[in-house]
Amino acid sequence: MYDELIADDDLPIARKSVLPGTGFFLPDDLEDDLEDEQAVAALEGAEAAVVADTDADGLACVALLREAYDDVRSVPEPEDDDEPGPDEPTEQLEPEPTPHRVALLPASPHDLEDQLARVGEYADEGIDLYVCDLCPDRYEYVADELEAALAVADHAAWYDHHQWDDDVADAVREAGVELVVGDSDSECSADVVYRSLEYEFGPMYEELAAVTRDHDLWLREDPRSDDLADYAYWTDPAEYTEVVREYGVSVPEWVEEYIAERRVEKEALIERAVSRAELREIGGYTVGITYGRCSQNEVAEAMREQGADASVIVKPAGSASIRGTDAFERCHEVAGLVGGGGHPKAAGCKPDVYDDMLDYAHHWTSRGAVTKQVILDAFEEVVGDEEAENESQS
Repeated sequence: MYDELIADDDLPIARKSVLPGTGFFLPDDLEDDLEDEQAVAALEGAEAAVVADTDADGLACVALLREAYDDVRSVPEPEDDDEPGPDEPTEQLEPEPTPHRVALLPASPHDLEDQLARVGEYADEGIDLYVCDLCPDRYEYVADELEAALAVADHAAWYDHHQWDDDVADAVREAGVELVVGDSDSECSADVVYRSLEYEFGPMYEELAAVTRDHDLWLREDPRSDDLADYAYWTDPAEYTEVVREYGVSVPEWVEEYIAERRVEKEALIERAVSRAELREIGGYTVGITYGRCSQNEVAEAMREQGADASVIVKPAGSASIRGTDAFERCHEVAGLVGGGGHPKAAGCKPDVYDDMLDYAHHWTSRGAVTKQVILDAFEEVVGDEEAENESQS
């Protein structure tokens, strides 16, 4: 395949909005080999390994752990004569490789088990293991890989704030892991790490946890939280972690300029997704649903302002974000029916409806029609169960 067919740097917004990013088209084997190499390099000589989500909350957990371990700092700086453009921060700002006491293994809910397996395979005996801001839907999804990681770890802790199934939580604890799950209505994972570690953090880290919480729980009372969330999403996880360790929530001017440049495109993608939004009535709820590569929280907020009690944003890569309101707090139940999970007001999933590239081609050209219907059917089931519960209690 020609590189220019999957490159998206120069795509018009109209096309970029409906297609996945370049990484989607890379073979899994190639990506796995690269992640193996990165894990080997990161884990060499490390005292601790942290498998963490790569959003601002997960990376704040990494920053807290590195502070607690008195880890070295590797702070990126921009080149004086060439400020970075919106699509090239990592190439110009990437710090020199520095051995860290706390190795970062970036993960998502879909590859958590892979990173646990790499700890078991590549980490030194006696390492401390941490898992942050991630929740397995079923214990069997991670059972073998967690066992392998625990075989080399002297101590293991898991810090999170998502909605855990009791059986999954019990199984993780029985395996020998210190599991601490915070209240998802009042804490982010960084809060859980901040209060769980036996370390006296300075005010900068207390503020980092608070501002991270503001965005992760969608409180939106501190404008700096959007900056952190956007920066974490756009830049390399290693860069984000070291920048907030050095500057806290008051990021330097070159980061502010980078965020401002990227937001021009972000707003255009949001506008495209909002323009495609539809409202559906399901039981007594109004559900907004749309499609596009975009920032899901802002799009969900726009649908809420249009009257949606819950919102669904289907992505070109096949996954979907589900956002609720005070009127609808069962997003995790909807997601759970279609291969996902999360919080009562914020969840994610990727329905198993893609058998080959023709299914993805239909997904892009139909703007996610099949995935939309599968998720709307899940809403119908959850709302129907709720109505049945209410009837039985009356």
